[in-house]
Amino acid sequence: MPYDESVPPTRRRRSLLAATAFVAVCLTAAGCGAGDVVGGAQAEPRQGGSGTSAPPPSKTAPAPEKTSASPTPSAKPSKSTGGGATGPLSGKTVVIDPGHNPNNHLHTREINRQVDIGTTHKECDTTGTSTNSGYAEAQFTLDVSHRLRTLLQKQGAKVVLTYDNDRAYGPCVDERARIGNEARADAVVSVHADGSAAGNRGFHVILPGPVRGGAADTSKIVEPSRDLGTRIAGLFVRATGSAPSNYVGGNTGLDIRKDLGGLNLSTVPKVFIECGNMRDPKDAALLTSAGWRQKAAQGITDGISSYLNG
Repeated sequence: MPYDESVPPTRRRRSLLAATAFVAVCLTAAGCGAGDVVGGAQAEPRQGGSGTSAPPPSKTAPAPEKTSASPTPSAKPSKSTGGGATGPLSGKTVVIDPGHNPNNHLHTREINRQVDIGTTHKECDTTGTSTNSGYAEAQFTLDVSHRLRTLLQKQGAKVVLTYDNDRAYGPCVDERARIGNEARADAVVSVHADGSAAGNRGFHVILPGPVRGGAADTSKIVEPSRDLGTRIAGLFVRATGSAPSNYVGGNTGLDIRKDLGGLNLSTVPKVFIECGNMRDPKDAALLTSAGWRQKAAQGITDGISSYLNG
């Protein structure tokens, strides 16, 4: 779940009509029954969303990645990899932002520190959510991000992770945005899973809304980010078989937010994806499946590739 949450934006000025038509075709082809894609209104924070904390992983939860965290946060992004191989994404830089950090719950004072997101101040980060069995969102996001990195590298992309379980907590939301900006990324995707009520199912892609205030100015990234998010939504359906959210976005799989620091402070095309609802048993069964997580990574990769090569 969002925690408050470029190359300058792509020169391609595709119309919103063309972008939304793309996802409508993909959704229809996948048989998910979604209607035409329309722009969403700004969403208010949802109950069970960003305020839902993740307990420490239980013994029944899938094991986390076996990498150790450093005792203090790093001031630098995780080392970029790839970019040397030939392929359809050769010469492109993609930043993957694994939502939250598995150790945030051990550093509540640090992650509760307020940071400037342009229009207001919000917490540095949050713990994220978890399944009822204790599989933490931060474990899920890091696993999917590793799979994404591998798939993108095979296509020749240079991949930067905002962190790779290499720091004690964070990074803060403003630093996450800054990492993408400083990498001059062609696309940035922040990976999440939601923490809503049982019965709320499906994925949705969060797009930046028009925001201007302080350090925040999304005017140049709203359109390319919508194109990126629309393509990811359509191809996520195709790869995973999951339907768009039945509780956010009017079954379009798209949602517009103006309150997320990671989007407000971005100067490059960026979206968030909530891959499913960890508090719904049926969605949780998917999110805890390694096979499904690979499909999720494939769908996101396909969307990024379609956007960068479109």
